[in-house]
Parts: sequence; structure tokens; C-alpha cells
Amino acid sequence: MAAVIFDLDGTLVDSAPDIHAAVNRMLADAGQAALPAQTVKGFIGNGVPALVARVLAACGQEPDPARQAEWQAGFLRHYAADSTTLTQLYPGVMAALSALAKAGHQLALCTNKPELPARKILRAFGLAGLFPVVIGGDSLPQRKPDPAPLLAAACGLDGPVLFVGDSEVDAQTALAARVPFVLFTEGYRKAPVSALPHAARFARFSDLPALIVRLAAD
Repeated sequence: MAAVIFDLDGTLVDSAPDIHAAVNRMLADAGQAALPAQTVKGFIGNGVPALVARVLAACGQEPDPARQAEWQAGFLRHYAADSTTLTQLYPGVMAALSALAKAGHQLALCTNKPELPARKILRAFGLAGLFPVVIGGDSLPQRKPDPAPLLAAACGLDGPVLFVGDSEVDAQTALAARVPFVLFTEGYRKAPVSALPHAARFARFSDLPALIVRLAAD
């Protein structure tokens, strides 16, 4: 029975609106103009430090460790205070995860989002009980696309492992960890589907349980 590890942002949840709101609150604190939602969405995927560094660059700020630390702390404060108001599960996620768990597949989460807000989102949407293993962006010194977080999540599971994600970062992580990658095509990727190495892909979560069964059999 294959175990299934999931990414979070852009895979299970559309969290970009809450991340965008927290970024703009951070910018307001610094006396900076707000950024458009689509711009901030393009910065998601490599963890909070990379997100903040990209925001700094978009605001015309030179790299500055002190300013980076100040803005990063501001973002985390605002995001911790409100990380679920605008976030939504993608359609069919709850039914698909429940079907996988009922069929005996172990589930885990591997995200570049810090662990505490990741767990908060899981609780908010009633998913916490389905994910006994959660590896966040601050759980280890490394973040995706380094394979260490994915391998750490896999260590807590039995049997062969599949990784489900939505982005270039997830595809690179799976490749580095030598774990088959299942691509959710409706998330935050920037490149064409053909540019991301994957064992299978899907656009609707209603198709995922049968897809996992097929891949596990292979």
C-alpha cells in the first residue's frame, strides 16, 4: 500500500489570498505601497525567506539582512494572526483524502510553509487527523527543493511513497529524492506541465484516489 505525501499551498489549499493580505499588511507597516495579488502569488513556493526577499526586490529594495529580518518577522506576525480567512480547500480535497485514508494509504504533509501555520490550516479545515506526519519549512535546516524534507516525511511512513504537488519546486524535490511525483495541474506552477517531470498528473481531486491505486500497482 503506497503512502502519499502532499504539498500544501497550491496543492491542497489555495492560500495565496491570505498570503497576499499578510504581505500587504507587512508592506503597510514599512510605509510601502501594496503589491498586486498575482505578483505575490508568483513569489510563493520556496518558503517565507524567499517570499520576503522577492517582495523586497519588487519594492526596489537592495538586499539588506536587517530589513529582511524585520519584514520577515512582520509577515509572520500578520500571517499567524490571520492565515485561514481567505484560504480555501481545492474542490474535492476532503473527499479524496478521506477515500485514500479509508483505503489504508498513510498520508503526510511536506510544505515550505512554517510548521505552525501549516498545522493551523489543517485544523481549520478538519484535516489534522489525516496527517500524522507534518514537515514544515522550518522543521529542518533545509527546505524544498532540497530532498531532505521529503525524505524526512517518508521516514515516518511505511511502504513505497508518492509525492503530490503543484509546482516546479515540488517536481525538483521529488526528482532529487527519487520519489515518483504526481502533479496537480491547477496550482501555482509557472512552467508548462510538460516542463515538470512527473509520473502522472490530474486536474480534479475526484480522480486522485484511482490514480494513486494505479501508480501503486505499477
